[in-house]
Amino acid sequence: MTAAFADGAEMPLKRRLRRAERARQLRALGLVLPLFLFLVFTFVIPIGGMIWRSVEDWEVPQVLPHTVAALADWNGQDLPSETAFAALAGDLQAARAAGTVAVAGKRLNYIINGYRTILTSTARNLKTAPEPGTAKATLIGLNPAWGDRATWAAIKRASGPVTDYYLLGAVDLTRDVNGSIVATPPDQAIYRDVFGRTFSIGFGVTALCLVLGFPVAYLLANLPVAQSNLLMIFVLLPFWTSLLVRTCAWIVILQGEGIVNGALQWMGVIDEPLRLIYNRFGVYMAMTHVLLPFMILPLYSVMRSISPAYMRAAASLGAPPATAFLRIYLPQTIPGIGAGCLLVFILAIGYYITPALVGGAGDQMISAFIAFYTTETVNWGLASALGAVLLLSTLLLALVYGKLALGRQTTGGLKN
Repeated sequence: MTAAFADGAEMPLKRRLRRAERARQLRALGLVLPLFLFLVFTFVIPIGGMIWRSVEDWEVPQVLPHTVAALADWNGQDLPSETAFAALAGDLQAARAAGTVAVAGKRLNYIINGYRTILTSTARNLKTAPEPGTAKATLIGLNPAWGDRATWAAIKRASGPVTDYYLLGAVDLTRDVNGSIVATPPDQAIYRDVFGRTFSIGFGVTALCLVLGFPVAYLLANLPVAQSNLLMIFVLLPFWTSLLVRTCAWIVILQGEGIVNGALQWMGVIDEPLRLIYNRFGVYMAMTHVLLPFMILPLYSVMRSISPAYMRAAASLGAPPATAFLRIYLPQTIPGIGAGCLLVFILAIGYYITPALVGGAGDQMISAFIAFYTTETVNWGLASALGAVLLLSTLLLALVYGKLALGRQTTGGLKN
């Protein structure tokens, strides 16, 4: 009877424990769900939409559906068959009636400059459907470009539903008339240089922030709490001012009649004002000022957790201050250095306002081109492709940082 009583009491207890565990998990899910939904709707979905826009290709299949179908089996070596010419003639007449010729023309114009004119002029002059067997001669007679294999290869490349055109263009690559990937002509290749400029400015600003922020974080971490909290207010003070206002303030400071040039001339260091703005120097100064707190805060949080006993122990064992700092203190700050550098670099390569206001034409970063393609030319495909390449670079950098940090933790654990 005792065993039966124990078994009977055990089963309800297990059910109560499982019920309590499920309730705990549901409460935890309820707390996390709002944040999860916020990230999905404000981060995951927009980024997914951007990546999709960089590969989607719907314009030509929508406007010229029969032509796309007729070119599905075309090998691209010779001109298409009479069937493809007849399909194009029918699609152009239907598109002209629907007013959608310009939609396909804009997309094909990215591949061959002047393609929009070819389509619109052909559709305008094609009064009636060609007689059976005469579509090829009719279209070539209306515009000799239809006798060029490259004209048809452009339609083939834009047949959708997805394309690599924008992603290849974002790294200065394209496909020739045979479909092979080749480098963009030098007079049209600009994005590799822009990405190189973006990353060089990002690395430069990160290095400046590290050099300037490390001593400040060290001072804050080693001062008494009351003094460090007071100085931390000055570190955080720039966050209380708009980014645009801070950037415009640098224009006032660095201009020819600004404070810096005025002080240098008053001290007799220079005879005429230096060019400190609308160049790379101005970009570095303004961006370093804006991003410096993002370097100081991670460094400070790590340095604050380092016990002073390590340095005192090293000194008691005869290590000079420089040796103790380099071999004992500095290695313990590596996580803060890595986190600060990663944060500053990621923020720096996405900057738009500061380089646009204080930089010259040769100092614009990739964000300026993304803004141009979204607001001026409305080329969402190329803008999204540039953003996707920038996102991929950032993810690779974060992955490398994660691998290095994990490797360092593993190595440190083995040493301990």
